[in-house]
Amino acid sequence: MTASTATRNGLEIDQDFLRFVEDEVLAGTAVAADDFWAGYAALLDEFAAENRDLLDRRTALQRRIDDWHRQRGNQGWDQAAYRDFLTEIGYLVPEPAPFTIENGRIDPEIATMAGPQLVVPVSNARFALNAANARWGSLYDALYGSDVMGPPPAGSALDPDRRDAVVARAARFLDEALPLDGGSHADVTAYDSDGRGLIATVGGKALRLRDPRAFIGTRQDGAARGLVLRHHGLHVELVIDADHPIGAASPSGLRDVVLEAALSAIQDCEDSVAAVDAADKIAVYRNWLGLMKGDLSETFQKGGRAMTRRLADDRQVTRPDGTTVTLQGRALLLVRNVGHLMTTDAVRRDGRPTPEGFMDAMVTVAAALHDLARDQGPRNSRAGAVYVVKPKMHGPDEAAFADRLYGRVEAILGLAPNTVKLGLMDEERRTSANLAACIHALRNRIFFINTGFLDRTGDEIHTSMQAGPFLGRDAMKSAPWLKAYEDRNVLIGLNAGMRGRAQIGKGMWAKPDALAEMLEVKIGHPQSGASTAWVPSPTAATLHALHYHAVDVVAVQDRISDRAVPGLDLLLTPALADAPIPRDAVLRELDNSAQGILGYVVRWVDQGIGCSKVPDIDDVQLMEDRATCRISAQYLANWLEHGLITRDEVEDALRRMAAKVDAQNAGDPAYRPMAPGFDGPAFQAARDLVLTGTSQPSGYTEPALHARRAEAKRRAA
Repeated sequence: MTASTATRNGLEIDQDFLRFVEDEVLAGTAVAADDFWAGYAALLDEFAAENRDLLDRRTALQRRIDDWHRQRGNQGWDQAAYRDFLTEIGYLVPEPAPFTIENGRIDPEIATMAGPQLVVPVSNARFALNAANARWGSLYDALYGSDVMGPPPAGSALDPDRRDAVVARAARFLDEALPLDGGSHADVTAYDSDGRGLIATVGGKALRLRDPRAFIGTRQDGAARGLVLRHHGLHVELVIDADHPIGAASPSGLRDVVLEAALSAIQDCEDSVAAVDAADKIAVYRNWLGLMKGDLSETFQKGGRAMTRRLADDRQVTRPDGTTVTLQGRALLLVRNVGHLMTTDAVRRDGRPTPEGFMDAMVTVAAALHDLARDQGPRNSRAGAVYVVKPKMHGPDEAAFADRLYGRVEAILGLAPNTVKLGLMDEERRTSANLAACIHALRNRIFFINTGFLDRTGDEIHTSMQAGPFLGRDAMKSAPWLKAYEDRNVLIGLNAGMRGRAQIGKGMWAKPDALAEMLEVKIGHPQSGASTAWVPSPTAATLHALHYHAVDVVAVQDRISDRAVPGLDLLLTPALADAPIPRDAVLRELDNSAQGILGYVVRWVDQGIGCSKVPDIDDVQLMEDRATCRISAQYLANWLEHGLITRDEVEDALRRMAAKVDAQNAGDPAYRPMAPGFDGPAFQAARDLVLTGTSQPSGYTEPALHARRAEAKRRAA
């Protein structure tokens, strides 16, 4: 024990972390510090050994699967034998009898509404606030500033032609979602309202909405008047302000069309942050605490002047009958805790690190006590729930463990059972193959399931590492297992009664600047019956909201709810290359993966940036986090294992791509080049991820990244 460590109930706690918990997290709650630490120690007594056993079980299953593939050698694929084997070792478990989840009171953003979901690193206060406030987004701004209307504008001066194109595009949206009875929004010369609803003047005639029930009411925001409408459960506000430059150019005075966009936002403590010690974790938790208390703010410079971000206020709307309705001003905030794997030095016992997931559970739920107790000001959950996303769980035993773990946390903190709702990330193969059983294990507190192509692909490769070389990255996206995975997720969720009670979600759009492509592609998510899907920015959330107006998710779910769930055979068939991959394609993928790993890892290790836009080998900006890194590392590890590439080729590619990444980051004054020495912790982390990829736990990137980030911090101290 060092001078910077305090002892409580047999726990050795970093002093700064202890003061943060006692002076900030617990202050103002009914939980005494002694009770918190006693409960923490009891949590370790009850669950730490089982946590280790579950991790050992992962390792044992993987070893048996590796051995099975090695023993079969070059034999043809035998699906029946494989399923029998997985059943024999307990990887596959029996399906539960039909059931319906019973998860208690749930906020409407989760239970009954369909719309975008943001994911943001909570370690960055400005990003965290932007995500929270992305509940409402300007369609005009999203169209004007993105590539949807062509290449984004280069300067700050308003382009009248682009403005007119944006206004026309927004009018088309209004005609599709909220049509007038006998005219087009593009031809409106005045908007107004009366006790019967919206009035739009077209050609001198007063027109009503085709569906008068879509009009909710009006709101005043300074000089601007808002006309609030609703379609598919999402609100749309027509902002009328003839004195504004945009409104003045419109015959109707329409200044903007504001969409209800990010219904929920995951404040992430996991894949998108780089938190490796007590100081890092305090920074992460402090921002989550500020969101739960409602007082988080961030001041920054923009355009040469200081600006301050705070949580947005709710919106008051006056109905036609004179009564008032309050619309939530912020996304419903969820917090993603870490998985079962990693440990932390912030709280030690008997000189050993303790599970980081336990610390996340205790601190993030304790922070949420402030929201649960508040009866005024910006409030997160009106249903009195705490929404925790729990990632990287392997199978129903681990899901059941999480259910009991958070139940114990509730008891320690004085919360009613199942106050904490858990989101199940369907991103590991054993969870996908046993999804109904996993949902059943969490049936009293589950609030979402979500597919994630990125981590799921990483685990797909790692699980079948010894089966043979996998298809290339592009071919993987059309492999049969992936469609089976996506379809099964939705249908199993519907069969479990999640419709009207919980979210069924889809994964991230990883090209934050390619939003025109997103508009073309991501409509497939609501068309699949998913009630939410991840987006990387507030602008993307506003544009993705268009998809939920174009697609009635409730109707889709009704239509597909009686479809048979696809069987396991396609899901469990590895996407192996059935013919030699052309040499030029192999070398291209080698360089592409090496560059992607280095571009992400160098920022993670040297600067502590857990998620950012990273230029790929063609200088296209991609959103990278640990999940994308996991795919690249596992691909190269798999191809190295099966002789498609050699160790010398890997080393050469890493050195050549390090020089390219250095050049891509030349304008960053905080950047430390990897070449020509190739001896820094960032470069070594990239080597670790590839060269030891077959032995990394489940192919995860966390152990290597954490170790090398800690090394970099020691060097800088």
